[in-house]
Amino acid sequence: MDPHAIEGAGPGEDYVFVSYCRSDERAATAIIDLLDRAGFHVWWDGLIPGGERFGTLISKALEGARAVVVLWSRQSVESAWVQDEASWARDRHRLVPLSLDGCEPPLGFRQFQCIDISRGGPKAGNPAMQRALRAITDIMGRDPVEVGPVSRLPRINRRSALAAGAAVAVVGGGFAAWRTLIAPGKADANSIAVLPFENLSGDPRQQYLSDGLAAELRSRLSRNSLLSVVGQASSNAFRDRDENAPAIARKLRVANVLDGNIRAAGGQLRIGVELIDGKSGFSKWSRTFDRPMANLLDLQSEVADAVGSALAAQLGSAGKEPTERSGGTTSVAAFDSYLRGKELFDSQRDEASDRAALGEFTNAIGHDPDYAAAHAARSRALAVIANQYAQAGERRRLYGQAVDEARLAIANAGQFPEGHAALGYALFYGMLDIGAADGPYRRALELGGGSAEVQSLCALYRARRRQFDQATAAIERAQALDPLNPSLFKTQGRIRFASGDYTGAIVAARRALELNPKLGGVHGDIGNAQLMLGQIDNAAREFGAEGVALLAIPGRAIVAIRRKDMAVAARELELLRREEGDNGLYQQAQILAQWGKRSEALDVLMHALSVGDSGLVYLASDPFLLSLHGDERFKSLLRQLHFV
Repeated sequence: MDPHAIEGAGPGEDYVFVSYCRSDERAATAIIDLLDRAGFHVWWDGLIPGGERFGTLISKALEGARAVVVLWSRQSVESAWVQDEASWARDRHRLVPLSLDGCEPPLGFRQFQCIDISRGGPKAGNPAMQRALRAITDIMGRDPVEVGPVSRLPRINRRSALAAGAAVAVVGGGFAAWRTLIAPGKADANSIAVLPFENLSGDPRQQYLSDGLAAELRSRLSRNSLLSVVGQASSNAFRDRDENAPAIARKLRVANVLDGNIRAAGGQLRIGVELIDGKSGFSKWSRTFDRPMANLLDLQSEVADAVGSALAAQLGSAGKEPTERSGGTTSVAAFDSYLRGKELFDSQRDEASDRAALGEFTNAIGHDPDYAAAHAARSRALAVIANQYAQAGERRRLYGQAVDEARLAIANAGQFPEGHAALGYALFYGMLDIGAADGPYRRALELGGGSAEVQSLCALYRARRRQFDQATAAIERAQALDPLNPSLFKTQGRIRFASGDYTGAIVAARRALELNPKLGGVHGDIGNAQLMLGQIDNAAREFGAEGVALLAIPGRAIVAIRRKDMAVAARELELLRREEGDNGLYQQAQILAQWGKRSEALDVLMHALSVGDSGLVYLASDPFLLSLHGDERFKSLLRQLHFV
């Protein structure tokens, strides 16, 4: 894609990219306004919604920029994101560094003259700003332009330039078009966020029930094709209720907010729900439900139907969810175990929590053998345990059970999308039958297009098959549904990495860490992308911060190989063999391929196939194995896995 096309600029129409830290946004927008009045086309991330549904444009815009203005400050020198963008510009001789507060740039950038604008600020009358403008004109290869009068347009706040900003960027409205935006885009009238229900029982052990009921209500509403329902991670970001409904609605880009609370005491349940106008903050509808705990499932359905009716009154015809897609149960005990399992599984804490979740899903099925949602959830738990923790013998058994559980879910509820997604996942990662997984993933997407999780699973599958157009469309749809979910940005980064967009992979991964600094695997993902960009020292730092051994150890080994330190590489390879055993065979092959030991790498890959190592799903999209692609044994592997 021509990078200029992203903005609607014509061929040869150059532009300036502005890189800054979020805390410096006020100064950044003043400089952008000044550049605009000087006649420069400007790209900045205020053109993209807060959820960054079209985050791919950031890396494309950086690649196509003729000049990159980096705003250094005491805050931005600590920003890895700003440093990555500055490194890209420095290495291509497009860097124009400005100091907002007189601070020095970080190490690696001090050999460039940094223009200190701190005394006069980002104003046309500041001589330092005039020098900055001249520096930009020199890089751009154009004549100086007099700065015009101060713009009278209201300032755009990037936190509120929501879907309208993205629409202009994508459809080609161009640089001039975005300047006319003076208000956020209007959210779809049928969009809604279901916030976590507040636990009023006074017992923190009852939190799973509050969260679970809200999640189930969210899931039921999302299966209605006429509604657009924000995903769980983004909704849960507002658990503490620090912001009012209009502020939450703006950040999630929705027209409606559903809030609620639950009190469980003495065998009785009281649930209060309120539908709130996202623009005004006024209540559209509210209701309180009092029922015995034994009537929990009837109460859940009653609440969902009441909310659906309230939305129907507002929207014309929201309707009820198709019951055949619910995968539900009539057993209160089964539902209770299912909710407990979901809380454990969604926490993604460790092996103990995943195995405890598996136990709860097993209990749920014990209470109701036809509970499709519990079978699908048990399938996913089995597959994750097999993928992340099990050795060869246990792995095969667990994956076989995962396939069986997914098929039971589909048999009990053929239109339950999570059942088809679970089957696709188990066939893909467990049976290593890439072709057989295609049908279940397609069916999951047909039935569950309103689920961010289903979209994300399908996106990663398409990326592993190098079907990047489908993968990108699915992950961007998932991010639109769940814009504050860090795992979706992690997945987006992996899709970009597989496609060869290493700068874009870093941008997406940094966003994931912004949302959740403790998210596992992301530092390793960044390190891998930096290795492909030749940023060896930066990659070493990222692998040092990574807690997932299957990313950290091979990353450190490949860094040592790039530094020609084969003794360290050998130690890391031995550590991987000792600590991960058969679960790290694929990563062993990555190290050996990078070492130039192609025959040994292929031997290990053949062994990985014989024991069912899930890492083989990366085979067709892994740049660390490029040196093996011409070998007949590698081509045979691709055929056996049905990649070709």
